[in-house]
Amino acid sequence: MERQSLESSIIASVGYDPADRMLEIEFTSGTVYRYYAVPEEVYTSLLVAESAGRYFDAAIRDVYNYERVS
Repeated sequence: MERQSLESSIIASVGYDPADRMLEIEFTSGTVYRYYAVPEEVYTSLLVAESAGRYFDAAIRDVYNYERVS
């Protein structure tokens, strides 16, 4: 999955697979997580959020099932 870089203090890059509704987030620590059953609107909102970290905390963390990839 190709990820886009973000200007964020905690998120380095994000990618989205619309067929599987899977969001992949690489944090600045280098850790990568995949979040499942994420609507595309959540991904696009993350890309344009004033603060990607705050949006992640409010709309993604503890909302969707996830797994650590690396």
